[in-house]
Amino acid sequence: MSVPFLRAVLALCTVGITLFTQLSLAATPTPQIPIPPAPALPSVATYVLMDYDSGQIIAAKGENLHRAPASLTKLMTAYLTYQAMGNGSLRPDEPVNVSNTAWKTGGSRMFIQPGLPVTVDQLLHGLLIDSGNDAAVALAETVGGSQSGFVTLMNDAARRLQLDNTHYSNVNGLPDSGLYTTALDVAKLSRALIHQYPQVLDITKQKSYTYNKITQRSWNPVLFRDPSVDGLKTGLTDESGYCIDATALRNGRRLIAVVMGGPSWPGSTNAVESLLNYGYRFFEDHELYKAMTKVGEIHDPMLSPMRIPVAVASKVTVTVPRGRLDELQTRLVWKPAGPLPVAKGGVVGEMIISLHGQTLQTVPLVSMVAVDRAGWLTRQWHHLQNAL
Repeated sequence: MSVPFLRAVLALCTVGITLFTQLSLAATPTPQIPIPPAPALPSVATYVLMDYDSGQIIAAKGENLHRAPASLTKLMTAYLTYQAMGNGSLRPDEPVNVSNTAWKTGGSRMFIQPGLPVTVDQLLHGLLIDSGNDAAVALAETVGGSQSGFVTLMNDAARRLQLDNTHYSNVNGLPDSGLYTTALDVAKLSRALIHQYPQVLDITKQKSYTYNKITQRSWNPVLFRDPSVDGLKTGLTDESGYCIDATALRNGRRLIAVVMGGPSWPGSTNAVESLLNYGYRFFEDHELYKAMTKVGEIHDPMLSPMRIPVAVASKVTVTVPRGRLDELQTRLVWKPAGPLPVAKGGVVGEMIISLHGQTLQTVPLVSMVAVDRAGWLTRQWHHLQNAL
């Protein structure tokens, strides 16, 4: 046996051993970081902890339980006011005429009055920092023409935002049997408000506000406890209990914690902090795909082409327990949004992202080519290809 041949055999053996070692190391499971259960928080009626970027619910208790929202109602009042400014029908510096109705509204107030100058921007500060019921009425009358007209806009917006367990009957949250929401819907509304109008945080992070030489401290007690918290709203009536909708930003990652039906301001603040600490400590975000990234192909012999390249229309971020990213599973499903043919860029299915059988996200998929139903001859050819 020649020396060159032996050297070649030895080299092949070395490569084989190296590959075997690499495969063995790759097959070694990553040690799992133990994830404790979410805080029980028995003193609050319901709560939700949501990741802002992914929209996933990290922890929840009675998330669809109907509750009186109290001044959390003003989140929608603010949302519609920002929407009006966004479409150009309202300006931040626009002066507002204060009606007698707004002036005489009871409960928490920013102390506006007829004839005293006030702008839309000032009213938003009074709404979100002072929790002014008078500010809510003044904004509603300005944006909707009347309180009843504005309530119609509120419920229309709730439907568009898929707040399926929310109904508004007034603009400020004063007790009413027709006024209810859930912790989940409050979190969804908060996410939409921050995403579409991030300037709201410039107001909600403020610890006090002065109007007409009257300075009032923010109602949000978490602002004074946690420097990472920069919003969002609180509510309190006998029916609602102590409600806090808080959002925090730590190391570039935002969470939203909603607590409803708490026993006291300190009790609800402690609950919010427990939720935020749990979410930041034991969960992490990962960007799986950028917008319009090809994620695979959907095969169907009844279609032309048979292999349809698909992409995610927008960035996909997923929230997972720390150390569990490699355990994610994805599945592509053909589920067109409309009849064939489908133009390039049309929605043709969804990607289901799951972890140990639990669906984390369902992401729309768009076709990277035009798709139509295959003709008879093409279908036979496709079947033949599949058989080979």
